[in-house]
Amino acid sequence: MPALCKTNCGNKAKLKRPKTGDALCKECFFSAFETEIHFTITKGKLFQRGNTVAIAASGGKDSTVLAYVLKLLNEKHDYGLKLVLLSIDEGITGYRDDSLDTVKQNRDDYKMALKVLSYEELYGWTMDSIVKEIGKKNNCTFCGVFRRQALDRGAAQLGVDVLATGHNADDIAETVIMNVLRGDIARLQRCTDVATASEGAIPRVKPLKYAYEKEIVMYAYFKQLVYFSTECIYSPNAYRGYARAFLKDLEKIRPTAIIDIIHSGEVLRVKENVGTRERGVCERCGFVSSQKVCKACVLLEGLNKGLPKLGIGKSSKVNKMREMKMNPVVDF
Repeated sequence: MPALCKTNCGNKAKLKRPKTGDALCKECFFSAFETEIHFTITKGKLFQRGNTVAIAASGGKDSTVLAYVLKLLNEKHDYGLKLVLLSIDEGITGYRDDSLDTVKQNRDDYKMALKVLSYEELYGWTMDSIVKEIGKKNNCTFCGVFRRQALDRGAAQLGVDVLATGHNADDIAETVIMNVLRGDIARLQRCTDVATASEGAIPRVKPLKYAYEKEIVMYAYFKQLVYFSTECIYSPNAYRGYARAFLKDLEKIRPTAIIDIIHSGEVLRVKENVGTRERGVCERCGFVSSQKVCKACVLLEGLNKGLPKLGIGKSSKVNKMREMKMNPVVDF
């Protein structure tokens, strides 16, 4: 005999929540999922009435569910928000061009304005052309840095108050692991923040911070949402992939591992005598940076000067390479 929904609503259970193990019917799952996101938004004070919010839209499951749920909660709880979609075209043939069709479908389905910015118009390079230049070893470094700044540029062009991203619980737990392994104290300090903001920058928020990836997929499936599920053709060798595989193995042994890691990251504190770089703005482009010249500008400088590895590695090494290029040693 099929199990009944744990909420005692009288309906038959249709699924088992990966996050809690509870057997629920579809409607009770929808309610629980949406209520948790509403709680994240209200507890974190992510928005204020009258805000214009740009949703970083890739066409994937996370951004599609984020757009759908934000629209639903905005209407249900009267947040008073204006929601728009912001999408970045990295220039990856056979991947991003197809996923942008899904974003346009989201635009029509959710009745939201859409702005698309491309790497080519912002930087003069597409990811296809970058990969031809550098190969597939460090391409995710370029894409991640350029994409982050492209979202900032797009949000600034739209004049929005807040930028909402689809980072889920799995993403954040993976980032904690990666920052621990890299010994990146500065990023480890802020990677679990539900909202991040630097002086002069548009705040970023993560409404899906505590939502498991599996539950996002289940929500999209049962709601019959249209999303793009093909993996980026350049990502198989990405460092994050190894952290993801490790996390999945942990989850098999301990289903709460994802939330446990996030909570561990939240309570980590850096000793007062440990130096961390303050985040300011790049002296070239004016966008967020912990260096005088931001990573995006250094990477772009390397590409334009035929030195694609200029921005790869630690900042001290990068600065030394830049100084040597600008002031070469001449033997007489």
